[in-house]
Amino acid sequence: MQHGKSEDGTPATTNAAAHDGDTSIPPRPEDERLPAKLLGLYGLQHILTMYAGAVAPALVIGGAAGLSPADQGILVSGALLVAGIATLLQTLGPWRTGAQLPIVVAASFVPVGAMTTIATDQGLPVVFGASLVGGLFALCLTPFFGQLVRFFPPAVTGSIITVIGLSLMPVAAGWIVNNNPSGHPSLSDIGLGAATLALVLLFSRVLPGLLGRVAVLLGLVAGTLIALPLGKTDFSAVSDGAFFALGSPLHFGMPEFELAAILTMCVIMLVVLTEGASHIIAVAEITGSKVDAKRISAGLRADVSASIIGPIFNTTPGSSFAQNIGLLALTKIKSRFVVASGAGILIVLGLFPVLGRAVAAIPMPVLGGAGLVLFGTVAASGIRTLGKVDFDNNLNLILVATSLGFGILPMAVPDFYEGFPGPIATVLHSGIVGAAIVAIVLNICFNVIGRGKSPAPSAEIDRDELKTAGPGEAKYTEAADAAYRSGSDDGRRPSGGGEADGKHPSGRGEAGGNAGADGGEPAGEEGELSAKSD
Repeated sequence: MQHGKSEDGTPATTNAAAHDGDTSIPPRPEDERLPAKLLGLYGLQHILTMYAGAVAPALVIGGAAGLSPADQGILVSGALLVAGIATLLQTLGPWRTGAQLPIVVAASFVPVGAMTTIATDQGLPVVFGASLVGGLFALCLTPFFGQLVRFFPPAVTGSIITVIGLSLMPVAAGWIVNNNPSGHPSLSDIGLGAATLALVLLFSRVLPGLLGRVAVLLGLVAGTLIALPLGKTDFSAVSDGAFFALGSPLHFGMPEFELAAILTMCVIMLVVLTEGASHIIAVAEITGSKVDAKRISAGLRADVSASIIGPIFNTTPGSSFAQNIGLLALTKIKSRFVVASGAGILIVLGLFPVLGRAVAAIPMPVLGGAGLVLFGTVAASGIRTLGKVDFDNNLNLILVATSLGFGILPMAVPDFYEGFPGPIATVLHSGIVGAAIVAIVLNICFNVIGRGKSPAPSAEIDRDELKTAGPGEAKYTEAADAAYRSGSDDGRRPSGGGEADGKHPSGRGEAGGNAGADGGEPAGEEGELSAKSD
């Protein structure tokens, strides 16, 4: 494999999608191949970004169940091991499982509240039983959720991505607060978070090429070094506990199945699926990748795999991690193999708890300072997507405004939906899901219902363009190719709408601005185009 230099000085690489000498098919941005040393470095940056969030659900649920520190360590190791397996499935996409996108899958925050209650009242085996059944239930629904892609135009995706970024800001703030009993951060924690933030910004601004791309990683390391003399971090606990462990399958016993817990988890999995579909579309938007219904369904199956495998290794349902979406937007590193290498690191951390304890020594305020940049970048990516929306039609403005309002509402007033029935409150409590539901429903009401039948795909596409379509354009190219062929018998092709008679859908046969699609010229009032001979 040949490597050159890109404009920013980092190694330029060839792409996996352009193998076998087939240069007519453009490489997908997520298939970029990087040298092994860069894969490891960039992958480590992803893991450091999401580590605290990945283990937090295990620590919260373990504390609610009254577990000893050693048993809590088993929950943490299981969470990391399952996260690594699910992330490998998501990035590599074997057996129609995984979107083949740079997405990290780990323990979800969505079910933590419900699982804490179940663990306190009924124990961890009931938690794991409900997770297993909920995962199987969600697996059956993944084909349906994959069809939602057609209801996600830029007005919808931009609103959802913006809410994802905004909803993560309280997470970063919570890390800076660092469990202070007063509910607000100490001045030293604020200073540590601010120093980390300043270092990330400085490194992003002054470091060239490769070093600039790992600014977040460098900021985390530098922030941890600053914390050492301040007594804000302690590596002495790294040597405590087991050095190596195989995940301790079914350590807490066989899963138990209680109807109420199962029903609750099935409702929660609907939320997880909706968030997962939103995250896949967000990553595709940031990386410039193409997604269709099949790809979203495959990605959701990878998310759900964490809920099915998780109970075996003593962990809870998983979902794609929004934290890492910010890192993608910030670094512009789109290769799925980078995240796959990070998945390998997660598996190693799960098998070697001593390594996990070392990473866990990074102070929470340091993570919070870096998180402000990462999570803000997610929101900025959503705003950039909204820039593509045509707001001349006031209905799109109302759609975006209402969905953002529903997304921010539970962040502004966390107890707003407490008076609703349990399952409804669980769904609405997620601002991301609320924004997604409102945006999709309003898009159907405003832009789908009553708009009439959409015109057939335009045939104004060159044969060479048909060969270079991405995976998300398969249906479009099939329709366009059929329209192209329908008018090719006499060396002419229709001017629009894919009509076999070569007439414009309006009945006027206008060629308009389509005349130059393949170098042809207007052929007269009937709007026929003279085509180049092949």
